[in-house]
Amino acid sequence: MIPRTLFSEEHNLFRESSRKFLQKEIVPYHEQWEQAGMVSREAWLKAGKAGFLCTAFPEEYGGSGADFLFSAVFIEELARTGCTGPGFPVHSDIVAPYILHYGTQEQKKTFLPKMASGEIIGAIAMSEPNAGSDLQAIKTTARKEGGEYIVNGSKTFITNGFMADMVIVAVKTDTSVGAKGMSLLLVEAGKEGFTKGRPLKKIGMKAQDTCEMFFDNVRVPVNNLLGREGEGFKYLMQQLPQERLVVALMAISLAEAAFEITVQYTKERSAFGKTISEFQNTRFKLAEMAAEIQAGRTFADRCLDLHLNKGLDAATASMAKYFLTELQCKVVDECVQLHGGYGYMWDYFIARAYADSRAQKIYAGSNEIMKEIIAREVLK
Repeated sequence: MIPRTLFSEEHNLFRESSRKFLQKEIVPYHEQWEQAGMVSREAWLKAGKAGFLCTAFPEEYGGSGADFLFSAVFIEELARTGCTGPGFPVHSDIVAPYILHYGTQEQKKTFLPKMASGEIIGAIAMSEPNAGSDLQAIKTTARKEGGEYIVNGSKTFITNGFMADMVIVAVKTDTSVGAKGMSLLLVEAGKEGFTKGRPLKKIGMKAQDTCEMFFDNVRVPVNNLLGREGEGFKYLMQQLPQERLVVALMAISLAEAAFEITVQYTKERSAFGKTISEFQNTRFKLAEMAAEIQAGRTFADRCLDLHLNKGLDAATASMAKYFLTELQCKVVDECVQLHGGYGYMWDYFIARAYADSRAQKIYAGSNEIMKEIIAREVLK
């Protein structure tokens, strides 16, 4: 396999500590979190105390002042465990950066240190019942009245939603100008009129507290406006490349883990007097997957390198999200087949990975939308 040259010895040590933390504090409890439909708050606090939340943030806001590669390491190691409940990457690498990049000094000091410690769990509410990938079609409104915004509408499929203490909500502050009328508001849980549905029952990702949110004349101080009014859509577009890179890193890492587990299984499982790995079909399937995973990993690392140097554009990030989530689902499906009947049993890693992987092609912009973004770049 091609060595990964992006990572220093310090990154590799962080990878080891990430693995130890995840094996001790996350993996043993994931099954009970699946039953509960959410991760415990204790796990969030432990992750924060150990320095695994908002790692790449400046020290003044509770981070370690590290580069994004440290975040990438933790994202990869979490994905490799198959534990999809903890929404740590969404919290640290998708939600918190909006506050870091567009927030006022007061907003940063109010939210970021507690997000880094795990005391505040963050979510971002974009999707609505009738507006998923088409963000310009959102209906949730925020009408200014004196020193407050009055928020009305609903959101759905919100990762970390049920446990969230603070939500970045995409709203229309002007309904007459399309995307130019979109703004982002910081809405804290407990506000009168702000309610949440119970965690949604999903095919997979059962420990992830995905939920609906409802806003009925919720009063939000104007000081909770993130950035400038009317520039919310622009902010979303600026941050989506990192969001899609996060999804891509999760995808290739889970594919690698599923492949490694399957290789070992085929060496141990026997049929017709020999191991599964001795059949030509198995060997060829494994060879195909090994080549495709290596190509995917090389592309992922190239995108990481571009992102570190502020060169990851929207089209390339969309390519990574599209290609690697498609690869993830293909690899996991092949791995289920090589496991035979056991691949369909929930007690096996590969069965849970099969159920959990499918959402990757839908959220963070469906893969059909990724193709549209790529095509625009190709045809411009």
